[in-house]
Order: sequence, then C-alpha cells, then structure tokens
Amino acid sequence: MSKPTKTAAARPPVVVLGVTGSIAAYKAADLCSQLVKAGCAVRAVMTADAQKFITPLPFKTLSRHAVVTDLYDEEDGWQPTHIRLADEADLLLIAPATANFIAKLAHGLADDALSCIALALNPKAKLLLAPAMNGKMWTHAATQANVRTLQSRGALFIGPEAGVLACGYEGLGRLWDVDGIVARALQVLK
Repeated sequence: MSKPTKTAAARPPVVVLGVTGSIAAYKAADLCSQLVKAGCAVRAVMTADAQKFITPLPFKTLSRHAVVTDLYDEEDGWQPTHIRLADEADLLLIAPATANFIAKLAHGLADDALSCIALALNPKAKLLLAPAMNGKMWTHAATQANVRTLQSRGALFIGPEAGVLACGYEGLGRLWDVDGIVARALQVLK
C-alpha cells in the first residue's frame, strides 16, 4: 500500500498594496481588509506622505504583516525588502495613487520604498493604479501624459470617478469605490 503524498498548498496571490499621500489613504485600510478576506497575502507599503493621513498600524493589523514605511526598513535576511517584495508580488496595487506618484513612476524615479518596488517589479506581476486627486490635477496635460506613458508600459488604471472631492470641488478625481477596486484586482490576478 502506498503512502498518500502531501500536496503543497497553493500559494495565495501576493498583493503589494502601495498607499500614497491622499486624503483617500484611509480607504486603503478597507481595501487591505477585503483583499485579505478574498484570500490574498497583502504586504502594505506606505509613502511618508501617506503616513500624514493614516498610520501603519491598521495595515499591520489587517494584513498580519509588517508595513514598509521606508526604503531602509529591512527585515532579517540578506535581500533588501524592496527587492524581495518586487520579486514576490503578483500584483502591485497603488491605491490611492496621487498625481505626484504617477509622475514618479512615469519618469522612473525611485527615491522611496514604493517607487523602488515599482521599478524592480518582476515582469510577471501586474501594476494597477487607482488614482485620487483634485479634478484639475487629474485632467492636467502632464498627468494625462504620465498616465498614457504608464499604460504604454502595461500599467492598468481603475478610476478615478466623479463626485464631490475632499478639496471642496466636484469633478473627476475621487478614488474608485473600494469594492470595485477589489473586484478589479482579483480579476487582474486571475
């Protein structure tokens, strides 16, 4: 009689959740929670500006993993954290993605952990951005050129949507609905 063989459990998809400096950053905590509930392994990475709006603690608690807040946040081991996360990621989801961060990505700037991860992202991983900003910033020719540049390199976008913005204006610039972002992320992962 032969022994049953153990099968390796399927690895959950790894989503690196990038959070940038927008008032919509608080919605990223719900996004993190929903992705974890959907079976994803979430690794949160926050820019310094994001930390002006929300602390790392909700992301650490909801993802059950340390949150990267600095390029030099290093865990045990020899490989730099930003390279390890870039290698492990199945999806780099940046939500909210500010005009500044979109510009950094379009121009290949890598001066923080999140932008370094994006630049070193493994070729099999997808990049999904959920913009959030003032409507005039979104429609500005520079932002639209940066979006087209990123799309030409394979980046995917969801949103923004129209509505009342935190700055008091009404228009296109709100972060897409969290449920919609989760649905799109899961679709991209398939």
